[in-house]
Amino acid sequence: MSGLLGSLPDKEQGLLRTGRPGVELAARPMLATLSDRRDFDSGWIFERKLDGVRLLAVRDGGRVTLLSRTGRRLNDTYPEIVAALAAQSCTDFTVDGEVVAFTRGRTDFARLQQRMGLTRRADIEASGVSVTYYVFDLLGLEGADLTRLPLRTRKSLLRRALTYRAPLRLTSHRNEGGADLLAVSCAHGWEGLIAKRADGDYQPRRSTDWLKLKCSQGQEFVVGGFTEPSGSRVGLGALLLGYQEHGKLRYAGKVGTGFDRATLLSLRERLDELRTDGPPFEGRVREAGARWVRPELVAQIDFTEWTRDGMLRHPRFLGLRDDKKPQDVVRERPAI
Repeated sequence: MSGLLGSLPDKEQGLLRTGRPGVELAARPMLATLSDRRDFDSGWIFERKLDGVRLLAVRDGGRVTLLSRTGRRLNDTYPEIVAALAAQSCTDFTVDGEVVAFTRGRTDFARLQQRMGLTRRADIEASGVSVTYYVFDLLGLEGADLTRLPLRTRKSLLRRALTYRAPLRLTSHRNEGGADLLAVSCAHGWEGLIAKRADGDYQPRRSTDWLKLKCSQGQEFVVGGFTEPSGSRVGLGALLLGYQEHGKLRYAGKVGTGFDRATLLSLRERLDELRTDGPPFEGRVREAGARWVRPELVAQIDFTEWTRDGMLRHPRFLGLRDDKKPQDVVRERPAI
């Protein structure tokens, strides 16, 4: 075996498999589990939790393919990332990472949303939104599947396999972390940390080998309805939110903050197309004048905590997600 993989010890070369991981992993990427754990031994590494959209990238000779978490091709949405990967001297790789946009040095999902639905070059340029692709894992290289290699080895290969210039960045990590590092991260305005087992393989599922350590509450919710605006408000008053539980959509409350005028108007247009007569939620929802919609939109929501009766306290709308399926949205609970 030649190239970077030829430098691996015999034991790790024995873990390699022939074949290039690609489209199938985009729809089944490794996902982190929410956790309250704060004490970790030396077997863990720590990355910054980014507030963006997951993106898998495959380079096969002269062809680059960007894939969303649901397997959608996103080359037209992020042409600058395609160009950066196409310019690499390495011509055979599969990487996993996150696309983000920044506002005053912090990742900003609402700003990223302004790029997520655009595919025409003129619209992308007019948006004024620059994106950065932070890669954090290497799944394939030189015709080999690396997913059974330890994470530290994959990261070492990733650092050497690609050249990192804007908009491509390597996700840095710390070898020590826990409560103190999380506190520092939160003070800097980060979303939190991702703790990963350093010797773990890449598992195409949600795993406790990757743990989400959050600075604040926040997750995705399904939009099941809305209320009408009042006063000088336009578009809508609030979105009615829910999550899946035992095959039913459970109501979690409403969100009426975090919208600008343009978002309110565009949301109302999309919601009107989804109007339906009956509520999609299980049980009665006590919202006067509620308008119901088919549960097809997924919103990213920040909030302070859950109330005792299972409602969101102080929710704030961050944006819509097109990389999450409504049927996969559940209430996140710490598993460890």
